[in-house]
Amino acid sequence: MQAPVLSGPQYLREGLKLVLSPNLRLFVLLPLAVNLLLFGGLVYFAGHEFAVWLDALMPTLPDWLSFLSYILWPLFVALLVLMVFFTFTLVANIIAAPFNGFLAEKVEVVVRGEDNFPAFSWGELVAMVPRTFSREMRKLGYFLPRAIGLFILSLIPVVNVVAAPLWLIFGVWMMAIQYIDYPADNNKMSWQDMLAWLRQKRWQSLGFGGITYLALLIPGVNVLMMPAAVAGATLFWVRERN
Repeated sequence: MQAPVLSGPQYLREGLKLVLSPNLRLFVLLPLAVNLLLFGGLVYFAGHEFAVWLDALMPTLPDWLSFLSYILWPLFVALLVLMVFFTFTLVANIIAAPFNGFLAEKVEVVVRGEDNFPAFSWGELVAMVPRTFSREMRKLGYFLPRAIGLFILSLIPVVNVVAAPLWLIFGVWMMAIQYIDYPADNNKMSWQDMLAWLRQKRWQSLGFGGITYLALLIPGVNVLMMPAAVAGATLFWVRERN
């Protein structure tokens, strides 16, 4: 079953081409500006606090086990990077949700060749805010209990060695949920039905979530990859639903 997983990079690549096209460029600029400001602020803050956070996470080892620090240090650096990444992605998507929802609409219009959505207006964009904010809160409600559980796990000595790979798996799944939810919400699919559909398309979802996760981990590139992920997720929705 390799083909469904490998379709993930294709969706993201096609999504990037779409958001760079003249027809959609206008709808990318606003979320792009928001993400740039947020990313710059978070990088500045994290750069100042990174060493403090790392010291807090790293377990205190007795002298006779000090050699393990060389093994554990990169693991906990990776864990901290994943946690910072999650924070940035979560906050960025909450702020940019109305723009991302509108972008998903316009991508679907381009892909299907028919427009069943209201015409663009600032009033229409403002009207989307309560709905998209409510949906983002559903994502947050899904994310937080699991993230808190993983965070607690990361603080338990010895057991916390498995925290980084578990964060990675959870992150891949959340990327699929985060971005495929935009076209699902636009098409009035409920939250529970959307989750059930993604579970039915588990390997395809993980393939898309995995490549999106990797792209968003690249500093600087991740800012452009967010709207590309919205477009790629919309392509995923249109093709996998048919």
